[in-house]
Amino acid sequence: MKSVQGFQLSLISVSLLLALTACGGQQGDAEKDSAAATEHQQQEEVKEHRTLADQAISDDKSADMSISVPSGIYGAGKQASERMIKMKSLSRHHVMGQMSAPGVSAFSQASNRNNFARRTANGIMVVGEIPVSTFSIDTDTGSYTTLRRWINQGRLPEKGTVRVEEMINYFNYQYSTPSTVEQPFSVNTELAPSPYNEHKMLLRIGLKGYEVDKSQLGASNLVFLLDVSGSMNSRDKLPLLKTSLKMLSQQLSEQDHVSIVVYAGASGVVLDGVKGNDTQAINQALNSLKAGGSTNGGAGIQQAYRLAQKHFIQGGVNRVILATDGDFNVGTTDHQALMDLIAAKRDQGIALTTLGFGQGNYNDHLMEQLADKGNGHYAYIDTLNEARKVLVDELSSTLLTIAKDVKIQVEFNPAIVAEYRLIGYENRALNREDFNNDKVDAGEIGAGHRVTALYEISYVDSPNQANDKLRYGYDNATGMEKYSRDEIAFLKLRYKPIGEDTSRLISYAIRRDSGVKTLAQASDDYRFSAAVAGLGQLINQSLYTHDLSYSKVIDLANSAMGQDAFGYRHEFVQLAKTARLLAGQEAVVEGENMSRVIHPIKPMPKPKVEVQPKYIAPHIISPEY
Repeated sequence: MKSVQGFQLSLISVSLLLALTACGGQQGDAEKDSAAATEHQQQEEVKEHRTLADQAISDDKSADMSISVPSGIYGAGKQASERMIKMKSLSRHHVMGQMSAPGVSAFSQASNRNNFARRTANGIMVVGEIPVSTFSIDTDTGSYTTLRRWINQGRLPEKGTVRVEEMINYFNYQYSTPSTVEQPFSVNTELAPSPYNEHKMLLRIGLKGYEVDKSQLGASNLVFLLDVSGSMNSRDKLPLLKTSLKMLSQQLSEQDHVSIVVYAGASGVVLDGVKGNDTQAINQALNSLKAGGSTNGGAGIQQAYRLAQKHFIQGGVNRVILATDGDFNVGTTDHQALMDLIAAKRDQGIALTTLGFGQGNYNDHLMEQLADKGNGHYAYIDTLNEARKVLVDELSSTLLTIAKDVKIQVEFNPAIVAEYRLIGYENRALNREDFNNDKVDAGEIGAGHRVTALYEISYVDSPNQANDKLRYGYDNATGMEKYSRDEIAFLKLRYKPIGEDTSRLISYAIRRDSGVKTLAQASDDYRFSAAVAGLGQLINQSLYTHDLSYSKVIDLANSAMGQDAFGYRHEFVQLAKTARLLAGQEAVVEGENMSRVIHPIKPMPKPKVEVQPKYIAPHIISPEY
């Protein structure tokens, strides 16, 4: 790295020298000789650093940048441009590119290679036109932890890249537990005034799966599919990954099986079905891993599924756990082919969980898609504490699925509700007819998982409605009798029990009198989930939160700490405070994929030409002067 810095300094020195020699046409002979000697010395220094720079700088084709020198700035612009191009030919790809963009750090440029999908927020629906809302549940949490990392690094994510439902579902809420094993999750609703807009209500729907102790998980067949490519050679990547999996392996027993497959330039088997309590073999295998090579993820997935099939446990947990920092860029790059493979193995009883590490080449969008197709859970591991949360504290929900293809459908009563807006779940939307179609895939819920959905609604008598009332169609005067005066909505859920292909139906009426009159009367869990969703909407720059601010989010969360044994809610408040400061910085601008801080470049001032006053002899008196 030192050699690269030295190389950059040498290029800067030569560039300045070329510009000066191009401008200074009035140098004396001695000055020209001195400049020529200096130029020759600097070029020799460039040659000395060239070999070291070739070794230190990666061959990233995407980082190739060209440089141009505008004509007219210098008197000899053409000559300077030719010399600059000649010097660029002596350098590697992006060294000169960095010189051409002062104020942008190399880390900011690297962060733009991350892939975070941008989504448009759900709009306001008119109940008289579209009374039914249908979507699949989501238990992923990766979007919250990636947001936490960006904020801790002093940046905000780009507009529309935060999945609000994953922020909400990161936290635990005190929902009632299922009353019977026949129904694997409970249904909880709560209604109170909305903190986002005046004269609106906020409806919360919460599900909680039944709890299973880690000792009752049964036999597990786990295949760790680990990325050991060169980009994983960072303290927050491969070393953190190793420690995380060691913590997970400490929870396993003799009845479990562990296999390890690594992939870089090629895939390979490190462990082949050792017993879960053989910690020595597992730790030795993890300690032997070193980062190097490019990423051949497609071949690794195929090898991992072969091992999962080889050690398949009938009636047990069969799961591939993919841990990586980036994309698949060598070998099988057809993402649709990977999706089809994962879906086929899912139908054979082998699930896929994805764990993300690090940044710089991180594909959040792909990691979420792979987990969804694999009936698994997507989490992003940014700290050792997060690894403990996902792989130790919540191991049962991470590994054991208790219900498949869980769908939610809400029918709003147009006699009471005029409009509604589903907060989050943009990429989980389903067609109305998909609710009854058992062939349509949906999300899974794990043991102890909590799923929360929020609807902001407007009553028919609310003065704050986004749409004008219809002139034609529903007649309030004559059609009221066919609607209930007590129910604001009718909630339906479908799910498939494990081992069954036919879904079961749960119905639940939501009554208007279940709501409270003020937000302060709502439960701590309700208010805190509303605060979390509020922060996500602010960061996504939502158009539908007129009465919301960062300060209001902070105050709302502070008033609803409730039970916070691990401090996750207190941490959220600190993140919200930092986000408020970052949002107030005018220097935060929209980047290619994520926001970055760019200091404005002041234009080069034009050289001031001092005009000497014309000397007039005192004895000359002339009308001309």
